[in-house]
Amino acid sequence: MTPVTAPRDQRERVAALLELLTHVDESPHEPAAYKLVSPSGEVIDLPESVFLLLERIIEVLASGDAITVVPVGKELTTQQAANILNVSRQYLVRLLDDGRIPFRKTGTHRRVRMEDLLAYKRQRDRDRIASLDDLSQLSQDFDGYDEIPGEG
Repeated sequence: MTPVTAPRDQRERVAALLELLTHVDESPHEPAAYKLVSPSGEVIDLPESVFLLLERIIEVLASGDAITVVPVGKELTTQQAANILNVSRQYLVRLLDDGRIPFRKTGTHRRVRMEDLLAYKRQRDRDRIASLDDLSQLSQDFDGYDEIPGEG
């Protein structure tokens, strides 16, 4: 599960590929219209699901971010799960022990299903957005924002 990133010297080509794929998406096409051509010229039909995954990978790489593809049903170690949430392993273990993320034990090792981890992450992100919205509303209710000079 090593993250992959496009080196700086390749990002321009990755961005050009993304632009090309964006135009492919906008034009009408047959379901089997996606093709992959090997260096020897062999043409292989690409299933739409594979094309959509490649498109998403290219979007991430073009933005300069790293990406890891992990099957949803895969079980992760606590370190892998912590890396995905961008938290320390110790903090993740506390989340597990507090029952906030389901896990199972294999001997003394905890294992987290990717599906459960992503569900927690989505809920955490929703809660964060709601909290920020509440803070913003409170600040507006109590005139917490000063007017910008010259716009009064």
